Amino acid sequence: MVSVRLPDGSQRQFDSPVTVAQVAASIGAGLAKAALAGKVDGQLVDTSFLIDRDADLAIVTDKDADGLEVIRHSTAHLLAYAVKELFPEAQVTIGPVIDNGFYYDFSYKRPFTPEDLLAIEKKMAELAKKDEPVERKVLPRDEAVAYFKSIAEAYKAEIIESIPADQDVSLYSEGKFTDLCRGPHVPSTGKLKVFKLMKLAGAYWRGDSKNEMLQRIYGTAWTKKEDQEAYLHMLEEAEKRDHRKLGRQLDLFHFQDEAPGLIFWHPKGWTVWQQVEQYMRRVYQDNGYQEVKAPQILDRSLWEKSGHWDNYKDNMFTTDSENRAYALKPMNCPGHVQIFRSNMHSYRELPLRYGEFGQCHRNEPSGSLHGMMRVRGFTQDDGHIFCTDDQILDECVAFTSLLQRVYRDFGFTEVIYKVATRPEKRVGSDDLWDKAETALIESLKRSGCDYEITPGEGAFYGPKIEYTLKDAIGRPWQCGTIQVDFSMPVRLEAEYVAEDNSRKVPVMLHRAILGSLERFIGMLIENHAGALPLWLAPVQVSILNISEGQAEYALKIEQALKKQGFRVQADLRNEKITYKIREHSVQKLPYIVVIGDKERDANTVAVRARGNVDLGVMSIDSLVERLNNEIATKA
Repeated sequence: MVSVRLPDGSQRQFDSPVTVAQVAASIGAGLAKAALAGKVDGQLVDTSFLIDRDADLAIVTDKDADGLEVIRHSTAHLLAYAVKELFPEAQVTIGPVIDNGFYYDFSYKRPFTPEDLLAIEKKMAELAKKDEPVERKVLPRDEAVAYFKSIAEAYKAEIIESIPADQDVSLYSEGKFTDLCRGPHVPSTGKLKVFKLMKLAGAYWRGDSKNEMLQRIYGTAWTKKEDQEAYLHMLEEAEKRDHRKLGRQLDLFHFQDEAPGLIFWHPKGWTVWQQVEQYMRRVYQDNGYQEVKAPQILDRSLWEKSGHWDNYKDNMFTTDSENRAYALKPMNCPGHVQIFRSNMHSYRELPLRYGEFGQCHRNEPSGSLHGMMRVRGFTQDDGHIFCTDDQILDECVAFTSLLQRVYRDFGFTEVIYKVATRPEKRVGSDDLWDKAETALIESLKRSGCDYEITPGEGAFYGPKIEYTLKDAIGRPWQCGTIQVDFSMPVRLEAEYVAEDNSRKVPVMLHRAILGSLERFIGMLIENHAGALPLWLAPVQVSILNISEGQAEYALKIEQALKKQGFRVQADLRNEKITYKIREHSVQKLPYIVVIGDKERDANTVAVRARGNVDLGVMSIDSLVERLNNEIATKA
């Protein structure tokens, strides 16, 4: 007798072992048809999985997140199946699920073309319509190696040969195609109805640049056509908002091959940077942070003490001088510990908060670089709080509140909160981890935040809260974090004098709100589609004269507004006013002021807001009041 307990608490009894599909059928024909997979005691399995003991079971359909995962995984196999049908000599390698879709890497004698992509997608649709069953079988490792060698799939054979010899491996077959996979998969190809191939790219075999360059095909798959259409629309919007394109169009910054992963800031772009930095500097000042500055280059011995040399060296830029090894800092924390321990501190001084606009460098692989979103040189709004165990909770509550205010000012109102808890490999006692995790969770409860727990995702030295923003088109961006660190203060010998005059090691809270300023500015540009709010705009007001007769008055207005602290430019070129208005509008300026004889004679200005909104004629004082109100409210 096998007892199966369902999510609603009900139980079903079976006289013999039963498959997930059979349980679904016993509940109803509709569920049997909709079933994509099952969750047995929390483990995702195929519908063919045999339940031979008492277990908890959830039937997975396309309404579940796990169902979408299974669909995408299965669609990756469908892609490989179609490629093998059209290009029999192609070899398949790996094809995982990624955010919003999947990819599969292939080895083939010539580059795939956009026309090939269309043909492959068409073949995928044909194969899906056949509704061929997807069947799983398990083979001993060596037998699986021999099978893939026999069909000239050298990459699959190599993957399996890396598995211990005493392990079995699972294979999935659909029609004439068989692939190595842990699964699970949909029961038949007919379940795969909504998918699209997106693009081609290159990828090294096993991510090693010494190996062969493979061809990667990216695709997306969904449970509903309208979901895919919404996703494709979002991608169209994202293309329009691409910060790299807007950076050139708005003359903010550029990249070039001589400095991979580094940014050349133009005057307008650097103006935006300064507004962001100055805003965050006021945040430091208003919230008890002391701004510090640590060296860019530190001796190897310090990185060895902190643990970075052993665990992070491949991502660090190193150099030598006078027989000593140094590294450009990839992060700021070891430098802040040195500042803390340069003086002996009393418990009365804690919490002690340091903040730095710390310039860091990380030797990211060239293939991972992406505009301002993934760079090799960046500046963090980095802060470290040295405190006692009992102060963790209050500091985390205060930080979440501060972070929320900052994000609102920059135009982000939706934040996702995640608490990453202890990993298997960690330092520190369970009591300390209990206290830290409880403090992080309780801080979010006190802040009124809904949150997710991500088990085992914390750092080896402590748990953390991750703050993820959603932008104007719904994309998530992980930005802020606060991490509890028991390890580094010990490794770097930080101490304070406790109330009983003993020496104790402080807890170190690593915290950042924006993270990388470069990346955050890229996010701002994309969130606002280049139309930055008035307080951030590099040029806030453009003054345009209709003819030479108003040039002197235009310059007078320019100087008056500059004295009020506004960022203003006058365009006195001998061009038609319609041409000048159009040109400045393309630059997404918040305000355009037009001056003709009538405005000059009345000591007024004609004002247009962004989006070609005619605000009419107003006095200079009225314009100044409007600008000041908009800046003050961060509208």
